[in-house]
Amino acid sequence: MRLFSSLKPGLAVRKPAAVYFNWVWRRFVSAGSGLKMSRVNLRVEPDSKCLFDRPVTVKVDGLAPRQLVTLRATLTDEKGDIFSSSARYQSDGKGRLDLSESPALGGDYSGVHPMGFLWALKPQSPWRRLMKRDVTTPYKVDIEVRSGGEAVGMDTPGPLLASCAHERGFTGQGVRRVPVREGRIRATLFLPPGEGPFPGLVDLGGTAGGLLEYRSSLLAGHGFAAMALAYFGFEDLPERMWEFHLEYFEEALRKPLHSGCVRRGGVGVVGISKGADLALSVASFLPGVSAVVSVASCNANFMTPLQCRGSTLLPGLGMCLERVRVDEALGGVLDLSDCYEDPRDPSLQGCVVPIERASARFLFLVGEDDQNWPSTLYAAEAARRLGAHGRAPPEVMSFPRAGHLLEPPYFPHCRASFHKLVGAPLLWGGQPQPHAAAQEQAWSRVLSFLKESLPGEVAPSRL
Repeated sequence: MRLFSSLKPGLAVRKPAAVYFNWVWRRFVSAGSGLKMSRVNLRVEPDSKCLFDRPVTVKVDGLAPRQLVTLRATLTDEKGDIFSSSARYQSDGKGRLDLSESPALGGDYSGVHPMGFLWALKPQSPWRRLMKRDVTTPYKVDIEVRSGGEAVGMDTPGPLLASCAHERGFTGQGVRRVPVREGRIRATLFLPPGEGPFPGLVDLGGTAGGLLEYRSSLLAGHGFAAMALAYFGFEDLPERMWEFHLEYFEEALRKPLHSGCVRRGGVGVVGISKGADLALSVASFLPGVSAVVSVASCNANFMTPLQCRGSTLLPGLGMCLERVRVDEALGGVLDLSDCYEDPRDPSLQGCVVPIERASARFLFLVGEDDQNWPSTLYAAEAARRLGAHGRAPPEVMSFPRAGHLLEPPYFPHCRASFHKLVGAPLLWGGQPQPHAAAQEQAWSRVLSFLKESLPGEVAPSRL
C-alpha cells in the first residue's frame, strides 16, 4: 500500500502501537482520503469563569478512541512568573476525556484528580510561590490538549489539538471591597452582597507580611464580613517584626464590630503561621472573639514580643540559628524545623499563649509533614493546656503528608519558596497530592466551623 511506503524502517518497533496508529491515521487523512477528522473540543464545566475555591472539571471530546494526549495548564502571576502543569491521559472508547472520571497516567500528577491541573502547577523559576496580590483581577489559566502522551514537558510538546482559557477570580458577584485606613489600622474589609449585618472575622497572614487579601475575599464569597489585616511590612506599619502591640489588634477588632455591618455576639479570627499564634493571643487577651481558626500555629508567641500598654505581655519564643540545616538535595533550601526553642521547657512558659483565658472555640489545622516547625506538637500542647484548665478540647485536624502552607483549595502546593525576611529559600514540606487533598478538606471544615461558631446566617455569593 502506498500509504505505508514512506514509513522509515523500524518506526513501528520504536513507537507504541497507539501512537503509531494515530500518526498513520493523520497522514492518511492529510493525503486526501476524503475523510474528515472530528474537531477536538476542550471546555471547563460548569463555567469557564469561577471563584478560585470552586471546583470545576475539564472535558475533551472529538479525540480518536483510546488516543494518548497530554493536558497542559499554564498560569502567569502578577510578577510575570510562569507556573505550569502537565499530565498524560488516554481518551475513552468514544474519544472523550472527563477529568472527574479519567485517570491521569503520569506526569505532574496521576490518578483521578479533576483539579490536578491547578494544584500541581509548578514554577518555572525556582523558589516561587503563587500568592494573589490584586484580588480585583482573576488568574487566567491557559489549558491545552496536545497529541501524544509518551513524553511530557515543556521541551517536547506534541501538536496542539485544542485550547481554552479558564478564569479563576477572588471577588464574587456583589462582594464589596472596602479599604480601611482609620487610626493605625491598615486593612481591607470584604462585605458579602446584601444589607447585613453579617458574621464577621479578622484574617491574619504570616511572616510574608504586607496586606494579603485573597483568603478574606474568598470568605466574603461565602457570606462572611472578612477583614484582611496587615500588621507589618505595609505602608507606614513597621517594616519588620520588631514588636507587636495588642492595642493595634484591639482597635482592629472594634472596626468591624462598630461598623454596623457585623452581627454582634462575637467575631472570628483566622490566622496562618505567625498570624495563627497572634490569633490565639487576640482571643486570649481581648473580649469579643467567639471562634479561632489556627493554621500551622505555634502555641507560644513566636519570636516577636507582644506588648500591651508599655509592658511585655508575652516575650518571643526564640530560635537557635546554629541548628539551621541546608538541604543540598533541594538546591540549598534552609530547613528551620529543629531551630526553635521548645515551648514545653519550664523556663519558657512565659512565652506560651494562655489560651485557657479565651472564651472562643478553637480549630487547629496542621500538616504532619510541616517542615517549618512542629505544628502537630504545638496543637497537642494547646489541647493539653486547655484540658489542664478544665476547658473543652479544641478541634484538631491533622493531615498526613501535608506541609506548612495550608492555603484555600486548589492553590498549588509549595514545598519551598524564597522568604524575603530571611533572604533565602525556606522548606515548608508536604507532598503535592496529599497536600492538595488537605487544603480541600480544611477549607470545607473552616467554612462550616465559622458558620457554627459565629452569630448570624450566611448566604454564599456567586461569581
